[in-house]
Amino acid sequence: MAQTDLDARLNSIIAPVVVAMGLELVRIQLSGQPGNLTLQVMAEDPATGQLTIDQCARLSRALDQPLDEADPINSEYHLEVSSPGIDRPLTRRVDFERWTGHEARLKLDPQVDGRARAHGDIAGVDGDDLLLTNKVGELLRLPLAAVHQAKLVLTDRLIAATRPLDPTGADEIIESGPIEAADNDNETPDTDLSED
Repeated sequence: MAQTDLDARLNSIIAPVVVAMGLELVRIQLSGQPGNLTLQVMAEDPATGQLTIDQCARLSRALDQPLDEADPINSEYHLEVSSPGIDRPLTRRVDFERWTGHEARLKLDPQVDGRARAHGDIAGVDGDDLLLTNKVGELLRLPLAAVHQAKLVLTDRLIAATRPLDPTGADEIIESGPIEAADNDNETPDTDLSED
């Protein structure tokens, strides 16, 4: 999907803060309507593939000043910093390489060979193509540039391969005001990745 000017601006503000903290940026996503926007920053610790609650809080605080100073969004918004979770979105080439052998659901735009969706086990990355073995054992070659959305499917194999989340600090979080989306909110509008 083509990056907009706002996407590029947000990335230029957020990515350096994430990198300076020794983390990897997974996704920046702005969703909602003006007056009710959520800016989701999803990041991970390369050592664990997740963020602890403390890391989420520290990253959120570190982003406050740069975002306030740059003021890139012409409306009020809620900042949400989250960990990718187990059934994580796959947004980077390295995600597909790292999770080879695991089941994923994809949305394609533009369609590839008449397919708008694909579902199967990640078989690797070859050049600019994602290799995916579908349910009937057919190896699909899909251009990475056509993968509009992708996420892992929660399976026993994935759970076994994933380190458990670190709940450190969970008992110290105090909610104030309305309850916001969970720290591990992979469900966003238009995330129905079921196969056609």
